[in-house]
Amino acid sequence: MAIKTDFNHIESIYWVFTQLCNDLCDHCYNDSGPKGERISEDECMMIIENLPDKVDRLILSGGEPLSEKKLLYKILDRLKKKFRGETQIMLQTNGDLMTEEILDTLIEKGVTRIDVASIDRFHKFKGEKLESLKKLFASRGMSDEITEPLIEKETYLKKDKLSFGYWGANEQMWLGGNWARGRAMKKNVWLKDPEHNFCSILSGARGFLGGTELPQEISIQLWKINPCCPGTLYPMGDARKEKVADVLLRVSKMKVFQILNEGEPWKMGEHLGISEVEAKAKTRELKNICLYCDYFFEHRISKQSLESK
Repeated sequence: MAIKTDFNHIESIYWVFTQLCNDLCDHCYNDSGPKGERISEDECMMIIENLPDKVDRLILSGGEPLSEKKLLYKILDRLKKKFRGETQIMLQTNGDLMTEEILDTLIEKGVTRIDVASIDRFHKFKGEKLESLKKLFASRGMSDEITEPLIEKETYLKKDKLSFGYWGANEQMWLGGNWARGRAMKKNVWLKDPEHNFCSILSGARGFLGGTELPQEISIQLWKINPCCPGTLYPMGDARKEKVADVLLRVSKMKVFQILNEGEPWKMGEHLGISEVEAKAKTRELKNICLYCDYFFEHRISKQSLESK
């Protein structure tokens, strides 16, 4: 399958609209916490205006989205107006601040899936609230048929019913296990496995431009448009200032991003004379594929080349 040429329809967007959080987890890749970075309501509305015309699912995350409850509600109202209820809206939360009243409001405003992403040793409650949350969700008719992250095309879109899931970070997968970023780096809980290619799975860069068996997913970290959740050293664009579809069309013509779309980060420098053998040697030195990607961008990519002309 070929890379898409029209990005006004995208299958999945993961948007961290706030890094404010009620917790301060060691593994957090974006330094979320009580003093986490925030953007304004006006900026969020500009970002929504710049989203593609059709989005199959949009995951709202943080930080902790419920720590900015009023802003979250305004975002949900604007998303409902823009997409007319045709987009599956999912919420990723640690569950700490969830109440009956909040859950009812979220459902009324169009949230169809809630993932409690705190069932791990890094979180202060370490999953202790899960049973009470499961009872709360079930009382609203929400299904837990699929509890793990929805990463397969056959299961990732469930617009016809309310559902919830629960999972967490570990040393092999997702936040604590892979992403050499933020507090995970400072606390030394990132994955030191140079053979592991996080880029090749959903939430990595594979398929972010389409043309693979995975759902097409991009990440927006506050306003930074990324091909993956960990994010490249330089964002592909600014969702406050430019249409997301235009950004994706621009980078789809760049060889580096074409190769990242294939989930082959060790090959992204071959057209510049950097062999896969050299790339893997550097990754062994750095111990993590995300750190090799950072190194490559720092030394081989001009930040200005990613900006709109």
